[in-house]
Amino acid sequence: MTKKNKIVLVIMLMVGLVIFYFSVKQISYHSLMDAIAHLHWSWLVVAFLLMASSLLLEARVVQVLIRQQLPTYSFWAALRVPLVEQLFNGITPFATGGQPAQLVALLQSGVDAGRATSSLLMKFIVYQAMIVVNFIICLALGFQYVADRIHGMIWLLVFGFIIHFAVIVSLLMIMFWYRLTKKLLKLMMLVLKKVMTNTNRYKQLEQTLNEKVDSFYQESLKLKANKQVLVRISCLTLFQLLIYYVIPYFILLALGVTNANILLVTTLHVLIVMVISLFPIPGGAGGAEYSFSVVFSTFVQQGNRLVVAMFLWRIITYYLGMFSGIIALAFEPKKTSK
Repeated sequence: MTKKNKIVLVIMLMVGLVIFYFSVKQISYHSLMDAIAHLHWSWLVVAFLLMASSLLLEARVVQVLIRQQLPTYSFWAALRVPLVEQLFNGITPFATGGQPAQLVALLQSGVDAGRATSSLLMKFIVYQAMIVVNFIICLALGFQYVADRIHGMIWLLVFGFIIHFAVIVSLLMIMFWYRLTKKLLKLMMLVLKKVMTNTNRYKQLEQTLNEKVDSFYQESLKLKANKQVLVRISCLTLFQLLIYYVIPYFILLALGVTNANILLVTTLHVLIVMVISLFPIPGGAGGAEYSFSVVFSTFVQQGNRLVVAMFLWRIITYYLGMFSGIIALAFEPKKTSK
């Protein structure tokens, strides 16, 4: 980690402590301790295991992709990739640091740059597609519930869906309508040329976009040629996301909330994750906690239990991954023999 990343990590931990302080400020110490004392720890263990399983499944996706060219690539080497990704997703705006961090982790384990880039691109395509699939299903199931109770979040949900949908549509256009996409890109660049005053910057942007489109198209050909692998990693990714999305249900069970519907809770969590992705602050700090407390206040009316639920959720789904990433960075990966 660079010095800048370490500083951001410390800042994010401090932000978390500040949010916790203001969240418990209006709650008595006795009531907070009472909520913690009455936790059903077995359900909490299940929630932790689900998060761990989600990371293990993502590692399996990495291993499946890399083993197409490196049959000896180990699961333990693959596991380091999502852990490092969790750390850098958590300390960069819009989780932009995750992809470069994964690439570095793969290079450190002996995977060549071409294979690493190709695998991460395939992983990204499938991941985005499965997010959209999950969101469409959950939007159909939970949109009316949110619309009836939390009017202020509707436009955030719609905006989040539009962004993710636009990403997957763009990827599909490159995959299946490459020539049309290139023509549209050329048209877009002609429009930008009229508004961009810096000629060098314009040429650099044009070159970068064309290279990325061409690179993605070449990788998409490999993806389409190996349908068995595509189906396999799609199923693994879908299952990985479902496991992650169901975590709040078991946190509610740990707090003694037994009247919550697992399908509804999972649906609402998907919608929350979509909203969090819109916040430019690393980890969606502030927005994540607010969204959770607003949405799940329906199930947990007592302020002390809601605060505990919110921070258990944040510890499991955010801080656990970050600290696991720090541990993963501390261990030098073993080079994979080719």
